[in-house]
Amino acid sequence: MSVTGEHDPSALPPEEMQRAQLYALLAHLLARPPGGEFLAALSTLDGDASPLGQALRGLAEAARGTDAAAVEEEFNTLFIGVGGGILSPYGSYYLTGFLHEKPLAELRGDMALLGIARADEVKEPEDHIAALAEMMAGLITGAFDAPADLEAQRRFFDRHIGSWAGRFFTDLESTPSAAFYRAVGTLGHRYLEVEGKAFDMAA
Repeated sequence: MSVTGEHDPSALPPEEMQRAQLYALLAHLLARPPGGEFLAALSTLDGDASPLGQALRGLAEAARGTDAAAVEEEFNTLFIGVGGGILSPYGSYYLTGFLHEKPLAELRGDMALLGIARADEVKEPEDHIAALAEMMAGLITGAFDAPADLEAQRRFFDRHIGSWAGRFFTDLESTPSAAFYRAVGTLGHRYLEVEGKAFDMAA
């Protein structure tokens, strides 16, 4: 999943770049299964003693304990499958029980206001969790225009991610078919907790 936009090479504080990198990591992992080189890079991740840091360590451990073929099979079982995967990674589904519903229309309206357009080759609806994570990364870095201020980031997060994605990541953590992706679920869950608390503190 990718979106198009114009890039602004504005320098970001290190903590903002780290936020964007975590969103980009989640976007990559949830858009497609990682190949061998990416798994090798993931295996070198480290983290501190915080819950988020421990989730990064857990992802590294999961990457060391698998291979690209196994992760691809798991990804297909979880998200694609025959007639659909075990989990539906779409905001509309989590918020309404159906795909292509009002939350997707609202997202498309906000995307237009923010200058975000879906890339031509992308076929997935824009409320896929990978696309939303990529959009958040772009809002932080200024990929669509100038970097969005915290209030604009918070509005987008609250409306299109915070309202449902925590449940998705919790489901991913607890799905019996998940092995490597259980660690991805934990990372997403912990990161959204950190983001939500940070936005609340900045309000």
